[in-house]
Amino acid sequence: MSKYKVLPQTPWTALSLWSLEWRSLAMLCLSLTIVGIGEGLLLLSDLGSAPWTILSQGISLQCGISVGWASFFISVTVMLLWFPLKLRIGLGTILNIVLIAFFLGVTVKTAPVPTALWGRFVYIFIGIFCFGIGSAIYLTCHQGAGPRDGLMVGLCQRFRWKVGMVRTCIEVTVCLLGFCLGGTVGVGTLIFALSIGWAVQFTLAWVARFSR
Repeated sequence: MSKYKVLPQTPWTALSLWSLEWRSLAMLCLSLTIVGIGEGLLLLSDLGSAPWTILSQGISLQCGISVGWASFFISVTVMLLWFPLKLRIGLGTILNIVLIAFFLGVTVKTAPVPTALWGRFVYIFIGIFCFGIGSAIYLTCHQGAGPRDGLMVGLCQRFRWKVGMVRTCIEVTVCLLGFCLGGTVGVGTLIFALSIGWAVQFTLAWVARFSR
């Protein structure tokens, strides 16, 4: 699978990895904000958050740091896996680490906590929707993937695997690690782990309609 097929060119695709063109920068920041909010809603649903957030929770519990900081450190560590995949850092990589961690923390602190079961499921599905849409849009800015998404894109490009399959395998593996560290796993975790990869793949296909 070529890089073009994984990530289509769009009207908001940047001219370079570090471009400050207003349209691509605005789409990049907006989409990453949406991803951060989505992660926060999944955490607040208390039905089991996203696998990477579970890993952040587990590290937070074991190390005595905030979930936001744990997410930040995980992102930096995962970047070490980029080297064999020959991925390059861009503006999107940096903003991914900063904005998602920031808006995850803000959402957890400010959003109302649902008490009814139906409200918690609403948070799960809104969170998955935000995560899928936000991920696909920021990736098509072509300004560098975030640490975790870069791993997904790199594997797809190297081995010509489907985004949905690769993302699902990654999420399930991370979920198991987070669970072993004490992260909260629930029905929401399973829904997310088994659906987010296909949500991103579907959204990328939809975004491809706007290809240049």
